[in-house]
Amino acid sequence: MTLACAESCTGGLVGYALTELAGSSDYFRGGAISYSNDAKRDLLGVPPALLERHGAVSAETALAMAEGARRVFGADVGVAVTGIAGPGGGSATKPVGLSYVAVADAAGSSVRRLERRGDRHENRLASARACLELVLERVEAGSPAGAEGSPPAATPSHR
Repeated sequence: MTLACAESCTGGLVGYALTELAGSSDYFRGGAISYSNDAKRDLLGVPPALLERHGAVSAETALAMAEGARRVFGADVGVAVTGIAGPGGGSATKPVGLSYVAVADAAGSSVRRLERRGDRHENRLASARACLELVLERVEAGSPAGAEGSPPAATPSHR
C-alpha cells in the first residue's frame, strides 16, 4: 500500500512525520505543500470553482486535496489537511484553529472537521496529528490493503 499527502496549514509536518522512520520509502510516494490556492489548483487539481464557492479551508477542499494527492503521486491512499493555524486569518465562520483533514482511496473518501484553541504551533501539530490518525484509522479499517501492509504509526514530535 502506498500513501501520498497534501498539506496546507501544517507546512510539511505530515510528510516529515511519515518519513521520520527508516523504510518509509516503501510506502510513502510523496507530498505537496499547497499553501496557496494557486498551488491547490495547479499542483493538486482542486477546481477553481470549488475554491471560490467553499474556500481553501473547507471539507470540500480537503477532500479534493486528498484525491489530488492520490492521483498526482499514484498512491493507493491520499491524505490532506487544510486549516487556519493563526494567529490571524480567522473569521466568525472559520475561526483560528479550524482545520479539515481528509483521506481518499479506492473505497471512497472521508473528512473530519477539527477546532483547536491553541497557538499557531499547537494548532499545526494538532492538525498534523489528526491527519495521521485519520489515515491510520482508514488503514486499520481494512482499506485498501488492511492493517497488514499499513505504514507504521508516526506523529510529529515537539519539545
